[in-house]
Amino acid sequence: MKAVKYIFFLLLIAIIALSIFIAVQPNEFKVTRTRTIQAPAAIIYDNVSDFKNWEAWSSWAEKDPDMIITLPKQTKGLGGSYSWEDKDGVGTMKTVDIKANESIVQEMQFAEFPSSDVSWAFKQNADGSTDVTWDISGKDLPFGFKAFAALMGGMEKQIGPEYERSLEKLDSIVVNSMKAYKVSVNGITEYGGGFYMYKTTAATGANISQIMGKQYGEIMSYMAKNNIISNGMPFTIYDDVASKDGNIIMSNAIPVRDKIEVEKESQILCGYTPKTKVLKVTLNGNYTNLPKAWEAAMEHIKKNNINQSTEIKPFEIYTNDTMTVPNPSNWVTEVYIPIEE
Repeated sequence: MKAVKYIFFLLLIAIIALSIFIAVQPNEFKVTRTRTIQAPAAIIYDNVSDFKNWEAWSSWAEKDPDMIITLPKQTKGLGGSYSWEDKDGVGTMKTVDIKANESIVQEMQFAEFPSSDVSWAFKQNADGSTDVTWDISGKDLPFGFKAFAALMGGMEKQIGPEYERSLEKLDSIVVNSMKAYKVSVNGITEYGGGFYMYKTTAATGANISQIMGKQYGEIMSYMAKNNIISNGMPFTIYDDVASKDGNIIMSNAIPVRDKIEVEKESQILCGYTPKTKVLKVTLNGNYTNLPKAWEAAMEHIKKNNINQSTEIKPFEIYTNDTMTVPNPSNWVTEVYIPIEE
C-alpha cells in the first residue's frame, strides 16, 4: 500500500513539474524558412497566390494522400481561400492582404488550435532569382496548445522540415514550368503586310538577344522623339542567316500605320511588306526554343514541296510583352515563311 502511495506521489510530482514546464513555455511562436528560386518573383507569386496550386507542392499533401482538399469559387488573390481535412482535423486558410509580386499575408485556422498568421515575402535579386521567405506565427497561446507543442518537440521541429520540403517542391515546379514549350504548324495563311520602322544589323547566335534589345530601344526612342505611333507588336526580319562570316543579318522592326519619311542620315528607316501568302508556325514558350519552330517550318516546307519566296524574307512576330507576361512558357512568337503564290 505504501508503495502505491509512493508511486502516486511521484506521478503527482511529475505531473505538476510537467504542468509548470508547459506553463512557462513562450506564449508565442514563429517558424521561418527562406529559399532562393531561379525564377522571377512574379512567376512564384502567381503560383503561391492561388490556393488551387498548393496541393502540387504541399509536403503535407505529399505525406497524406488521403487528405481531402476543398476549393471554393475564389482561390486566388485577396479573399481567396481553401480548406482541408486530414486525420488530425479540419483546417482553413484565407488570404487577408497582398502586395502583387512582393508579399502575401494569410490567416490559418486548424482544428481547435488558435489561429496563426502566415506570410510570404518575394525579394527579386539582380541575377533574376528570387528569395522566397515563408513564415508562420502565433501568439497568446493557450495551455493546451503549448502542451501539444512541447510534447511534439516544439513548432520549429513540427513545421520547419515541412516548410523546407514544400519550398523545395515549389522551386522544382516553378522552374520546370518556365521550360515548357509547344510548336504548332498552323499551315498556309495570308499576312496582311504594312509599313514598319526598322534598323538592320548583324548578330551571332551568342549575342542576338542583346543586339535585339539594343535595336528595339533605339527604334522606340526614335519613334517617341518623332511622335510616331506603333501599330502592332515588334518583329524581326531575317535578311540573311547564312552569311559567309557566320553572322545573322537581321532587321528589327516595329509596325506603323503609314509610310514615314526619315532623314537621309538616319539609321532608322521605314519599310513595307506587301500582303503575301505565308506558312505560319507558332511557338508557345521561351525564345530559346525558336530554332525548334524554324526547324518545324523548314521540315513542313520540304515535306510538302512548298516553294519559299525569294523576294520577301522570313520573319517572326513577338505577339505579347514579356514585361507583362513573366513566365516564358506563356510567350507567343509567330514565325512566317513567305511562299510563292
